[in-house]
Amino acid sequence: MHAPRPPFPFADHDASRPVIWTVSVSRLTGLLGDVIPEFDRRARIEQINLGFEEAVALINQRLRGEHCDVVIAGGSNAAWLRSRLDVPLVPIQANGFDLMEALARARRIAPRIGLVTHAGDVPTLASFQDSFGLQIEHRRFVTREDARDCIADLRANGIEVIVGTGMAIDHAEAAGLQGVLLYSADSVRQAFEHALELTHTLARSGSRPARTRRRDTQRGDGHALLGNSPAMDVVRQHIALYAPHESTVLVSGETGTGKELVARQLHASSGRGGRFVALNCGAITESLLEAELFGYSDGAFTGARRGGRIGLVEAADGGTLFLDEIGELPLPLQTRLLRVLEEREVLRVGATEPTPVDLRVVAATLQSLQQRVQAGQFRRDLYYRLAALHISLPPLRARRDDIALLVQHFFRQLRGIDAPLDRRALATLEAADWPGNVRELRNLVDRLRIHWQPGEAPIDHARLLALAPELGGGQSVGLPLEGEAGKPSHEQLQQLLASHRNDREGMALALGISRTTLWRWLRAAGLG
Repeated sequence: MHAPRPPFPFADHDASRPVIWTVSVSRLTGLLGDVIPEFDRRARIEQINLGFEEAVALINQRLRGEHCDVVIAGGSNAAWLRSRLDVPLVPIQANGFDLMEALARARRIAPRIGLVTHAGDVPTLASFQDSFGLQIEHRRFVTREDARDCIADLRANGIEVIVGTGMAIDHAEAAGLQGVLLYSADSVRQAFEHALELTHTLARSGSRPARTRRRDTQRGDGHALLGNSPAMDVVRQHIALYAPHESTVLVSGETGTGKELVARQLHASSGRGGRFVALNCGAITESLLEAELFGYSDGAFTGARRGGRIGLVEAADGGTLFLDEIGELPLPLQTRLLRVLEEREVLRVGATEPTPVDLRVVAATLQSLQQRVQAGQFRRDLYYRLAALHISLPPLRARRDDIALLVQHFFRQLRGIDAPLDRRALATLEAADWPGNVRELRNLVDRLRIHWQPGEAPIDHARLLALAPELGGGQSVGLPLEGEAGKPSHEQLQQLLASHRNDREGMALALGISRTTLWRWLRAAGLG
């Protein structure tokens, strides 16, 4: 067995590697020590040989000045830590092979075996008893006192050997019984693989570690909802009212109005310690979306990675899952999402046992979900579940008084200067329709700040129209807005493709919409 390791035993402190802390007591500590060297090059790993209250106190104290991506723990320790840490947790979970191997070892010690596990059922136990003719008494515990009582009860019933978690084994040996640890090196390896996959999943989704996220929130400019208009005051009031509650929130609004910003504000003000995980439901094909959202188990399909993969639902455990363009979620996956919301558990693709999750879901839509419900394209029960609380974002043309403030903010953010526009140019911006809303405005400011150089005269009306001809009656002004009268017509889209010479990125920029939205429009028009 390897001895417990000192904190961060790496000389280089390579910041590119994820940081994993393992939390364990008793026999599991030694098993972790055996496996950790296999992952030294892929992660910076530290063992914390404490449990329960002591582990929580130490980890929370260290997180004030140190960084950790994922915590790994087993059994009751994992259940205790899950809701008490501001960092994702991956549990060490015994599989059927672990159980079979542990029972075989126990059978060589004594014929009557006690199995002591934390909460939940062991689904393969009945088949093992029938197949091997074993006499097994199964007990489940939640607290340390429960575990001690389970061992005492089994001992009084003539049980001589205990198979169980580390805590159960400790109590068994204290009571004079022999113990066999339920976990194996393979189950520990799978936990490390899942922890590493979790860090990669969070990186793909654009989420940040909790420590960095709090710093961004305190800074206040990256995810701020700017605007002094009455409409924005109402939005901020709703965010403050809804944030502390666990109910799902549906955020609606046209493209570019800031739906993800609202979701991030809800998360930042919620007090939830986990991460903000975002997914655009319209940007991934159905076959990939299922695995990305719900994860998959080992051998779920051809090409599935060994040990399976954690999904974004599990990645958001303890935090907030933001589902953008929820109206694009395929019907079969709507049923699975409803189960997550109702049961607070997720079933990976190919798995037989669900995993409990504690998360808050915020969904966003630029479509009318009521219309999709009536058309049979969206589940009515899921719609009602998602719309428990509702925030509607106003379009930019409904809060024109905020445009000057936003222009000034974007110039300072992108260039570090005050907005170099004269009064007439600013009035032109305030009078525009902005079909792409705040996103379109920011993209335009990005274009202006590249063209304007220090020492030049302020941008006047004529130069503004030269740099942004769409403001003077170009194709991007006056198009039907997505989510209102409808999308641009087939002919308009053809004209835009021709004028932009099939440059779809430039076309999306001119329209002030995302490339995903443009792709969906073109596909629906048969131009994709």
